[in-house]
Amino acid sequence: MRARAADADGRTVAAAQDYARAFAADAGNPVVAIRTYREAVRAGDIALADRAATALGAKAPPDAALLAMGEAARTPATAAPAIDRLAAGQFALFAAPLRMWLALDEGRQQPSADSIARRLGEETRALVRIARGDTDRGVAALRVVLGNDQAAQDNRLFAARLLIAQDKADDARALLIGDAPAIVALRARADDRSAGVAPSLAAGTAHLFARIASDLALGAPTPVTYALLRGALRADPGNDRARLLLAGALARDGAVDQAVATLAAVPADSIHAGAATTGRVQILAAAGRDQDALAAARADAAQDPADRRRLADLYLRLDRPGEAAPIYRRLIADAGDAADWADWLQLGAALDLAGDWKAARPALERAVALGPEQPLALNHLGYSLIEHGERATEAQAMLEKAARLQPDDAAITDSLGWSLYRRGDVARALPLIERAAAADPVNAEIAEHLGDVYWSAGRRFEARYAWTAARQLVEADDASRLTAKIANGL
Repeated sequence: MRARAADADGRTVAAAQDYARAFAADAGNPVVAIRTYREAVRAGDIALADRAATALGAKAPPDAALLAMGEAARTPATAAPAIDRLAAGQFALFAAPLRMWLALDEGRQQPSADSIARRLGEETRALVRIARGDTDRGVAALRVVLGNDQAAQDNRLFAARLLIAQDKADDARALLIGDAPAIVALRARADDRSAGVAPSLAAGTAHLFARIASDLALGAPTPVTYALLRGALRADPGNDRARLLLAGALARDGAVDQAVATLAAVPADSIHAGAATTGRVQILAAAGRDQDALAAARADAAQDPADRRRLADLYLRLDRPGEAAPIYRRLIADAGDAADWADWLQLGAALDLAGDWKAARPALERAVALGPEQPLALNHLGYSLIEHGERATEAQAMLEKAARLQPDDAAITDSLGWSLYRRGDVARALPLIERAAAADPVNAEIAEHLGDVYWSAGRRFEARYAWTAARQLVEADDASRLTAKIANGL
């Protein structure tokens, strides 16, 4: 009972310890063994998970084979039976790619691709060619299957690290396109062989398991997710991509402290260090631990501009724009001529929220001057001018341009409709704000705008309904204003 309570509270380590005691007292009980196995995998107590899986024998859950493969990958002499076990169960799609990596370790040719699940097989065949030194054919084959998703980024990073380990920095850089933090970090270290990864079954297994776990990351964590990620880290303890994914799964499961501890294990020189820093702050903030999040962000803020920006962003999220604005101003000063429209937009937004419209306006104008085709900048300045009762015609033109550039953005559609409403054109405003509300039904500001427009159009019942919906989404101060509207109208 105590173990299940700890599990429900997100205290995975304590739960695993309690299950370990229960398992030691009654190892033959399959109910105790399966619960012990599950909690041990979540908590990262792999030795306990192994003991529980062994006790379960044929009754062990199918994902126990993934955990076992993580260990077998480190000792290729024992890998073939572990792969055969996967092939015989519900994770058969892993078998063919893993046999390719095993053939690499054993110096054999790659096995036939006849029965390989198409995409995983093509990805793995390309990566193994790169690992063997067949760079041109390997990179060409990889490019064929690369898309624009997270899987493509993970494959680019792994392939580049294989090339860096072979002193092929130029080939690695050619794969490292884009501005994702890990891509940028590895591109900067392409001449550093220590940033590479030696080809092996263990490295291939860890990459494959993390690659599949990443596809599952958007949903609720499952036992398979944990088995894949623990198996990946068992095969290659240096796989920080798996560590990031594991922290995310733990956080979604409510195990916040263990998630933060998992991110703390990402080394400072890892290409994923920035993501770990960001993730730690985001996890704490999402859990409502604002002071812990601020402490973490402040501790990192002295490191580099990205860390200072994270601190400023957090201040904005916590409705403390007055503390965010000086940081954004310093970032712009440090960047000099390299400061772009987004830097000025953040400064202007913070100043406006802090009540300093006089200083906010020129910052927002600078953002539009630097990004005249940027819908976010156009929308923010246009909407702010409308709200402050200034330059209505010019503001309307900005919002119309933003809407042409990004017609499916609910916030921009709402801003355009709101501008028309404030200028007295209720008939044109209403369909725009209705469309925005349909696209983003949980946006309190849009819902309130919709209520205001409905009321002005004489549709009083619908106005009160919209205001009531908005009230469910706001804090107490705003709720009192909406309550007054529901009672008395405009």
